[in-house]
Amino acid sequence: MQDDKAPITRQKFIEELLRYKKGSVSRRHFLGVTGLGTAMAVMGVPLLRPSRAFAQGIGDQVVLATWPNYHDPANFDTFAAETGAAVQVNVFGSNEEMLAKLQAGGSGWDVFVPTNYTITTYVEADLIEPLDLSKLPNYDATTFEARFAEAGSVRGKLYAVPKNWGTTGMAWDSTKAKAPFTSWKDFFDITKTDFSGRTMVHDYQLTTIGSALKYFGHSFNSVDPAELADAEKLLIEVKPHLFAITSDYQPAMRNGDAWLTMCWTGEGKQMNRDIPEIHFALGKDGGEIWSDYYAIPKNAPNREAAYALINYLITPEVNAREAMAHGFPVADSRVNALLPPEVLSDPILYPAADLLNAQEFGAAVTLTDPNRAEVMARFKSA
Repeated sequence: MQDDKAPITRQKFIEELLRYKKGSVSRRHFLGVTGLGTAMAVMGVPLLRPSRAFAQGIGDQVVLATWPNYHDPANFDTFAAETGAAVQVNVFGSNEEMLAKLQAGGSGWDVFVPTNYTITTYVEADLIEPLDLSKLPNYDATTFEARFAEAGSVRGKLYAVPKNWGTTGMAWDSTKAKAPFTSWKDFFDITKTDFSGRTMVHDYQLTTIGSALKYFGHSFNSVDPAELADAEKLLIEVKPHLFAITSDYQPAMRNGDAWLTMCWTGEGKQMNRDIPEIHFALGKDGGEIWSDYYAIPKNAPNREAAYALINYLITPEVNAREAMAHGFPVADSRVNALLPPEVLSDPILYPAADLLNAQEFGAAVTLTDPNRAEVMARFKSA
């Protein structure tokens, strides 16, 4: 057993530091073994200085509610090593799920990642707090492209800062397809025929109903009862031919159980990067363009840790590492200046203007529209 009063060697210190950074041991263990917990001198190694965040006492944990496959875990490890606050990640599959969790109370979330069209609903429901920019020195509003940042402000107050943007398209196994997919009509028609039993749609009414609406040429955001009836009829017809209704679709696509899925930009790039036979495309008939944000819910248990985490993740160098890991585009010009040219010219991440212009941002009304909620419920229970 380590003698509590014996100085630790340089080699042992380095070994323990690496274990701590990897998350193999707790901060308590690291401080105890190295002697830093009692401010003992370390032989040949200077005492670690706490970071600004840690010096402010942000606690030992911060809870982040976010989407699947949307971060670089190594950045969380570094944040924990620098601040003493471990990042606990909770994953959700839809904005409806996120809203319901916050409305129920007691989510335990310190930071969450809402999509553009939901933020006004959170403000009106008093579920989100205005941000204190003095605690986010790494945020510079002038560096963000306006269309991907403006939803964060409501009635002149800033409630959320931009994370990433992207589109919702379709990914497919090109070894199983006779032709590329170019529209949502292609998507649903082949689901009922050649790809029966091999297709996935999101467990997320905005994109699943919205894409079905585009099949008929309706608006992605329609709440018109007659148009929703068209979408419901199509979804009910398709339901027996689906492999799954899920927003966590990568495992089935990667192992070959599924051949076609609704897909967000970065996840399409992740799969294409690892398995080039998996292709991604937007519907020429339209669909969704979106932007996600970092926000702090009302009554966040660890508010100071929340600010520290957001401020860390929007640091350009950190955000660039995030983008390289998850593949979703960033609206911050400071980050884009750090990314390789081949990333910024990738057609999956940055589609041609004609395709991008055909997409629609989600509308706030879709989040709480009872007709859309009922269509999704009947589709899932059919």
